[in-house]
Amino acid sequence: MTITQKLHQIQKYSGKTQEELARDLGVSFPTLNSWINGKSQPRTKATEKINSLYLEYLGDTSIGINILEKKNKELQRLKQQFPEPFSLIMSRKDIYDDFLLSLTYHTNSIEGSTFNEPDVKAVLFDDVTIPNKSVREHQEAKNHQGALGFVMRWIRDKNNAIDEEFIKHIHQILMNGIMHNAGEYRKHSVRIAGVNVPTSNYLSIDGHLSEFIETFNQFQKKSLNQVEHIAQTHAIFEQIHPFSDGNGRVGRLLMLIIALKYNLAPVLIKKEKKQAYYTYLEESQVKNNSIPLTSLIFDALFEGYKLLITNT
Repeated sequence: MTITQKLHQIQKYSGKTQEELARDLGVSFPTLNSWINGKSQPRTKATEKINSLYLEYLGDTSIGINILEKKNKELQRLKQQFPEPFSLIMSRKDIYDDFLLSLTYHTNSIEGSTFNEPDVKAVLFDDVTIPNKSVREHQEAKNHQGALGFVMRWIRDKNNAIDEEFIKHIHQILMNGIMHNAGEYRKHSVRIAGVNVPTSNYLSIDGHLSEFIETFNQFQKKSLNQVEHIAQTHAIFEQIHPFSDGNGRVGRLLMLIIALKYNLAPVLIKKEKKQAYYTYLEESQVKNNSIPLTSLIFDALFEGYKLLITNT
């Protein structure tokens, strides 16, 4: 792939303007424009930066275990700084609202919502209707608000294990008014768009969900590698794909539960990492290589800690 093609891909998946991308690369707008249009080629250091950004946004499946070790050291430092993120979030409305806004904006954007962050803020906190936006997008934002509230109350009340009804109820809240069968497993085959991952036969969903729930509830075993556990359970759930729609949003809320149960910050996968996220899920599901996805979950946890740092 040429540098021009990589720059176009970076722009597509990061959502950055040419001005923003030029700043990231430390060059002028005319210089970047010249590279994008194939009129000139970057030098070695600039090429290395472009390649690094390309892998960041589209995925690098060659990530090694040494990367995880470095990220784990940083995570341990943050855990000492914020020993009980859940208690902090629940005790401060400003922090809770910040997480609600960020999680809602990014999880729905990953699924195709065209709301920007100010749109989401206006819908969630001011009950505003955004002109020229679909009813579904408004409903998705409000539903995620309700689902997150349900999940946070469940954690607060010290319930230690989830079950199928719990998962169905999250889906019912998320897809209320959007799907006629919200809260019900699909009764047909389905393919995940854009990836080559076999999903569970709809007749096997009950059995596969039972196995998933058993694996999920192992967060009570302190010997587990916590971040790897989050990554692996998420990959399993998304491959089962139990619902006709809304699986990603349900799965990301389930990740949040495990993280908070481990006294970690919420997992915040940003919309700019969408393509890398899908690449790493497929790598884990098809090739049983969970290292890249685990690395991405580390980064998503760091995004959660950034919100704590900003508000304290």
